[in-house]
Amino acid sequence: MNLLFAIDDNVTQQLMTTLYSIKQNSTIDKYSVYVIQDKKLQETDRIKQFCQKLGMHYHPVIIKDDQFDQAPTTDRYPKTIYYRLLAYKYLPKNIKKILYLDVDILVINDMKPLYNLDLKDYWYAAASHVSLDVTDNLNKLRLGNYETESYYNSGVMLMDLEAIRKNVKAQDIFDYINKKGRTLFLPDQDILNGLYGQNIMMIPDEIYNYDARMNPLYFAKSNGKWDIDWVIDHTVILHFCGRDKPWKLDYKERYSGLYKHYQHKAESI
Repeated sequence: MNLLFAIDDNVTQQLMTTLYSIKQNSTIDKYSVYVIQDKKLQETDRIKQFCQKLGMHYHPVIIKDDQFDQAPTTDRYPKTIYYRLLAYKYLPKNIKKILYLDVDILVINDMKPLYNLDLKDYWYAAASHVSLDVTDNLNKLRLGNYETESYYNSGVMLMDLEAIRKNVKAQDIFDYINKKGRTLFLPDQDILNGLYGQNIMMIPDEIYNYDARMNPLYFAKSNGKWDIDWVIDHTVILHFCGRDKPWKLDYKERYSGLYKHYQHKAESI
């Protein structure tokens, strides 16, 4: 399984917590972990040793160009978030498929079915959270893409690198940034949806990108079926979206204890 992350020095422990949860709950034997970074991470040696103990192969991918210097960034959305859009440029050419993951997730069931998903003619597979809100049509209007089926969360993406290499162009991305500018609320995610939303296969968010903030809405949407027991048995990826994160001391939401358990186990390795 090829895994892709894009991080900076602020979330190296979160990376290791996510990796630990993957190793504990997935049935894949071999893992290659590619971590895109704009400079060598300070904890590189620790990450490498951690991956070795898990039986994973760590591959730092250090970006040395300035292509995204003019892209919209904030403290919440650093330049590294754009690297996933052009990941194919920085990854080995022989890699045909890779699974991109944010580091604010836990994997609590087997990821193998997701990784082995047949993408058919799609370039990506991702989940949408719009059934939990009413912003779908607004996003299509804002981004100017009416062909896409929905608005997709970019925190979990299965990527067909062969198709992406043929079709995704850096200049298209730069032109879109220049055109849309300040209308990009979630810059890289908006770009993905605005340019390539019609090329994304939808996967169920309750399974592969469960928004941990939205427990009551999932429960209501399923008429009471998707309770905490169902999530533990069926959900593969818990995604702690938003500003409140489970590694913060004041985080008290559902699944906070579960996250802290995996964090503690990862820290002890």
